Amino acid sequence: MRDDAPFLRLTGLSKHFGGVRALESIDWDVRAGEIHCLVGENGCGKSTLIKTVAGVHQPSTGTIEIDGRNVSPLDPARAKALGIQVIFQDLSLFPNLSVAENIAIENHMDHALKPVRKRLMRRIAQAVLNRLDFDLDLDTVVSDLSVAERQIVAIARGLAAQARLIFMDEPTASLTRAEVNRLLDIVSRLKADGIAVVFVSHRLDEVVEIAERVTVMRDGRKVGTWNAADVDQRRIAHLMTGLDISHAVVARDMSSAPPLLKVEGLSRRGEFADVDFVLRRGEVLGIVGLLGSGRTEMALTLFGMHRADSGTLTLDGKRLTLRSNRDAVRAGIAYVSEDRLGLGVVLPQSIGDNIILAVMRSVAGPFGLLGNRGRREIAGTWVKRLAIKVPGMDRPVQTLSGGNQQRVVLAKWLATSPKVLILDSPTVGVDIKNKQGIYEVVAELAHQGVGIILISDEVSEVLATCDRVLHMRAGRIADEVVPGRISEHELEEHIYA
Repeated sequence: MRDDAPFLRLTGLSKHFGGVRALESIDWDVRAGEIHCLVGENGCGKSTLIKTVAGVHQPSTGTIEIDGRNVSPLDPARAKALGIQVIFQDLSLFPNLSVAENIAIENHMDHALKPVRKRLMRRIAQAVLNRLDFDLDLDTVVSDLSVAERQIVAIARGLAAQARLIFMDEPTASLTRAEVNRLLDIVSRLKADGIAVVFVSHRLDEVVEIAERVTVMRDGRKVGTWNAADVDQRRIAHLMTGLDISHAVVARDMSSAPPLLKVEGLSRRGEFADVDFVLRRGEVLGIVGLLGSGRTEMALTLFGMHRADSGTLTLDGKRLTLRSNRDAVRAGIAYVSEDRLGLGVVLPQSIGDNIILAVMRSVAGPFGLLGNRGRREIAGTWVKRLAIKVPGMDRPVQTLSGGNQQRVVLAKWLATSPKVLILDSPTVGVDIKNKQGIYEVVAELAHQGVGIILISDEVSEVLATCDRVLHMRAGRIADEVVPGRISEHELEEHIYA
C-alpha cells in the first residue's frame, strides 16, 4: 500500500430499511493513522454508517474495502478481526467486572470452555494502559469509575483487540473540558501509533481542534469531505443544517426584575459552601465550573434531592424548606438532569407516559386513574409547543433522536408549570440544530417569566444564552461575569486557571 492509500474505503454504499433510505450512495475513505471527524445532525445516518462498517448491518448495495481488498459482507466478528472497533456512546462495558477483565475480555471470547487466565488478563491490560500513559487500578470494578475513566477502559479494550481503526461515537458528551483535553491527547497518541480514529461529535470546536479531515452527512448522504484547515465551526454548521446559525450574545440587564429565588449561605459538607446568589424573574443565569466544583451538587440541593447543612432558600418572598424533590416540585422548581438516559426519561415507556410522569398525581381522576384522553391532551400540547418530532405518542422514547429525547424531558417538567427551571448540561449529545431549538425554548420560557439556571461545560453556550454567568470553583462562587463584557477565551482562562 502507498502511504496515502486508505485503510477503509466505501464505494456506493447504501442501506435501506424497508422503504426508508438510511444511507444512499456513500463514497468515503479513512486513511491509516488519520484522525477523521464524522459530523451531521441526529438521524443523518452516522450511526447506520458505523454499524454497517462494523458488520452489524448489511449494506443494500455497495462495497467495503480494507487494505484494498473487498471484505463485503462483514459480520461483527470478522470486522473486529480486521481491526475495526467501535466505542459507542454507552461504552458497552461490563459494570460488574474489573478494569483488567473489561480490557482483556475479547482475548477470552473465542472459545466458550477456555479457562480464564487472570494473570494474562492483567498483563494485557497493564501493557495497554502503559501504551496510553494512563494509570488505573486493574482491580477496580468499572461501575466505580468516572465517565472519563470508563472511556479510557473502552479505548484500551479496542487496543487489546488489535484495533487498526477505532470509531468513537460522542466520546466527549459527558466529559468536562479537562477530561476532554486528556482524551484528545490519547487520540493523538493513537494516531502516532498508526491507528485511525473516526471521531463523531456534536462539539464543533473539538472537531476543528483535532481533525485532519471532516466528513459532513445530511439526510443519509455524504455532503462532502474537507481538510479541517479549510472549514471553521460556522461553515460546518451550515453544511450540516443548511442554516446560518448565530451565536450572538443576547444578555439582558435583569437587575430591575423582581427577585424570584434567593440563595443565602447554602452549604453542604464536602460539596459546596457559602453559596449566595439571586435569580430574578425571567432571568437566564449560567453556572460554569470544573468537575468537582460543586455545581451539580448545588443544583440537586436546590431540587431537594440532597439536604443542605446550612443556608436559606427564599422563593417568591417565602422561606422554602426542601425535604425531598416532591417539595421542590410542589414549590415550583423543576430539574432537567445531565443524565438524560438514566434520570430524565424511562426509555422503554411511551412518549406520552414520559411527558405526564411528573404531573400524574395532579391530573389523575377518581381512584387515581388517568384517562387516555387526558394523557393525550397534556402530552399533545407539549409535543406541539416544543416541536417534538414523534412518530406516535405511544412509541417508546428510545426510538427518538437525542435532541427529541431531551425535548421530552423538558416537556415533562414544563408540564408542572415551574417558576424555576434548572437545566444541567441540557445540550449534551444533542446536534447543533436541536441545540438551537433548545436555546429558543429557553429564551421563550425566560420571556414568560420563568427563572432559569443553566449549568454547562460549554463556555460558548452560556455566553450566547445567559444574562449572567456564575463561575464555581472548589464549591464556592468564584466570579460573576456578564456575557459581552468578557470573551470566551478570557472566561476559559478563569475556569481552567
